[in-house]
Amino acid sequence: MLTLTNKQRAYLSSMANPLNAILQIGKSSVTPEIVNSVDEALEARELIKIHVLKNCFDDPMELANILAERSHSLVVRVIGKIIILYRPAKKPKIELPR
Repeated sequence: MLTLTNKQRAYLSSMANPLNAILQIGKSSVTPEIVNSVDEALEARELIKIHVLKNCFDDPMELANILAERSHSLVVRVIGKIIILYRPAKKPKIELPR
């Protein structure tokens, strides 16, 4: 599995900064539907932002790790209740620094 260096993490984090969260996780936490949505979004965009709502009492870092494992992606960063995930596409649009 691919791993990210600190420089690559910072690069992806800066790319995700202007993005809006395309998914929200609420009180039902991680469901198969959420995992499918994450998988489809990563396939289309490579880099996504997920917002964990206030009514979800699970730890955002735990949720990020679960989602990354189930969607075969990487956790770029978890800031407060925002999760940033990355998975390179078959034909990558995002070119990571070395």
